[in-house]
Amino acid sequence: MSMQPLLIELGVEELPVKALPGLAQAFFDGVIDGLAKRGIAFERGDAKPLSTPRRLAVLLPGVETEQPEQHSEVFGPYLNIALDANGEPTKALQGFAAKAGIDWTALERTTDAKGERFVLRSVTPGARTAALLPEIVREAIAAMPIPKPMRWGAHEYAFARPVHWLVLLHGNDVVDAELLGLTSDRFSRGHRFMADKQVWLSHPSDYVESLKAANVLVDADARRERIVHEVNAAAAQAGGVARITDDNLEQVVNLVEWPSAVLCSFEREFLAVPQEALIETMEINQKFFPVLDAGGKLTEKFIGIANIESKDVAEVAKGYERVIRPRFSDAKFFFDEDLKQGLVSMGDGLSSVTYQAKLGTVADKVQRVSALAQHIAAQVGVDVAQARRAAELAKNDLQSRMVGEFPELQGIAGRHYAVAGGESPAVALAIDEAYQPRFAADDIALSPLGKVLAIAERLDTLAGGFAAGLKPTGNKDPFALRRNALGLARTIIESGFDLDLPALLVAANAGLATRNVQADAGELHDFIIDRLKGYYSDKGVPATHFNAVAELKPASLYDFDRRIDAIGTFAQLPEAEALAAANKRIRNILRKAEGDIPGTIDPALLREPAESELAEAVAAAIDDTGAALAQKDYVSVLGRLARLRPQVDAFFDGVMVNADDPALRGNRLALLRTLGDRLGSVAAIEHLSG
Repeated sequence: MSMQPLLIELGVEELPVKALPGLAQAFFDGVIDGLAKRGIAFERGDAKPLSTPRRLAVLLPGVETEQPEQHSEVFGPYLNIALDANGEPTKALQGFAAKAGIDWTALERTTDAKGERFVLRSVTPGARTAALLPEIVREAIAAMPIPKPMRWGAHEYAFARPVHWLVLLHGNDVVDAELLGLTSDRFSRGHRFMADKQVWLSHPSDYVESLKAANVLVDADARRERIVHEVNAAAAQAGGVARITDDNLEQVVNLVEWPSAVLCSFEREFLAVPQEALIETMEINQKFFPVLDAGGKLTEKFIGIANIESKDVAEVAKGYERVIRPRFSDAKFFFDEDLKQGLVSMGDGLSSVTYQAKLGTVADKVQRVSALAQHIAAQVGVDVAQARRAAELAKNDLQSRMVGEFPELQGIAGRHYAVAGGESPAVALAIDEAYQPRFAADDIALSPLGKVLAIAERLDTLAGGFAAGLKPTGNKDPFALRRNALGLARTIIESGFDLDLPALLVAANAGLATRNVQADAGELHDFIIDRLKGYYSDKGVPATHFNAVAELKPASLYDFDRRIDAIGTFAQLPEAEALAAANKRIRNILRKAEGDIPGTIDPALLREPAESELAEAVAAAIDDTGAALAQKDYVSVLGRLARLRPQVDAFFDGVMVNADDPALRGNRLALLRTLGDRLGSVAAIEHLSG
């Protein structure tokens, strides 16, 4: 047997842009799984899915030409069923042997947990890989995630898009196959416009370069690199910097086979429109790359990616400019009309817009958020009047023409209209920042007023969602309560606001009183804490550390974060594991204790030297850590408690807690409870015990 390169290429009509990477990966994985399932050895090397909008391909550097020998075992009846008292075969054994087509005496025996039984073992030669490949490819295609397969022509098979060619090469040879109405050969296809012809492939190793010669880059990474290089070069030519977002770049990568950057421009008068609207149009609607100046301001230049090297680039540019101009004109019209109306007057219509049936109108929500914002502002030292003003205006842009056309500009449009209307810069910025973080990797609001408004907005959304019975279930989360909970927690923690979360939830519930609905504040608190699991996991915090703090459920999320940091430092100490195990033991002992435990330790009942020494050490540790605990200096608290390990170890080695004398037993339990309370004052450290 020998290894030969394998190439499979399925030629199609243009595949959906967002689905292409997943389809390519699924096709690649399906072929790999099919080979592995059949025991066919292969070299994967640095192989990866290859694809363009018009093709899906798998290229492996080496695949065995033949399966290894196939060994099989078919188990028959156990001896007590297979043989009678005289050792003769029963009907069960005879039937098993007849089905196998051999005499029962040719069967082998094996033993398992239930006893000895008959077994049919066989070895068959491995099949040629070429004979198995059609089935492997067919299975890979069938397993691909295609939600709505298309049919074409008068046949039963279907695929994501109509298929037009099939290349199947193993080494120098074409593997005969018929799939989706196609017969395999060695002819790929070049670029639809620049090299519209068949591409002869003599060997799989020629594939990438042969297609490149036909103006097709089959490697998505190569297309991505080319696009980034050309876009940056074009932006530099225009004297600016290209804005390249991951999402926009990935979509363009999956739109073209031979990318070519085209520098374009639009009229400067459009720059009077909020640049976010223009950027939205360029990126979302047209997949263009905006060009910014050194300060991050949008310029009148942008870059399109053509799927062709045109002989008349100027005409291509005119086409791109012609496409974008109507959208920009609409945006400018909306913006100008909104400016005439003004942000304040936009709010007049909010009382007629339903927010949620049980929660009233958007105007009702604005009132609730305003009250919460003022309440929070007073606690964190932010101007209460500005908090009220920002909250009163924050939803007004929902009535604007701009947001009606570009929903993603909520808050952003409001900021521009607030500035134009003469509102203070802090209020205008807060209207925008109230929506942050807008997505998982987004920053929280930067300004203190923006943070206050962001917290107030999410508190009302969460309390209202729970009160209205809109709690997330499975994948359903119509009010994005999970995202809002994490955004709330992040804003509080990363802002350093030492706020009492249960008290804030009570305040949020108070705002809902007029609607005769209430959220379960305890359930909502747990929901918010639960959102922090992923947050801290992403930061590398072990689950045991999170659970240790979560068990205490600190009222302040900022305090929660400080405890997480402290437990991380404590866990590095050599005493941590032993003290965690000791605290776990203490919790178990106290949980099983019968009767009342004395509230104080009686020094007169300390009989053993080890318990006297522990009592003295615990009293000293409590005195030493009291001030640090009050100041929430948790690192110092746990560091001091770590010094108790020798006394704790000595106590458990030399003292019987459950003494026969009830007074001694009660006093020792009181000592352990005092110790456990202080050990658990920062976190339930027993979670650190393996």
